[in-house]
Amino acid sequence: MADDELKVLDALKDAAKPLRPGEIAELTGLESKEVSKILKKLKSTDAVCTPKRCFYAHVDYEKSEE
Repeated sequence: MADDELKVLDALKDAAKPLRPGEIAELTGLESKEVSKILKKLKSTDAVCTPKRCFYAHVDYEKSEE
């Protein structure tokens, strides 16, 4: 897994709530477009989930909400 992907996953793990791509970009220092690409890739591997439209969370977040 690439460093930028790990940054995004770490930001989502540390967040107490689902985040928008722009918020993730601010937290990681990455560009919004890059964050969106990474989120799409991570979602395809089931590493992140979308509990609400346009919001992303680490897959463990969804489990803790049940």
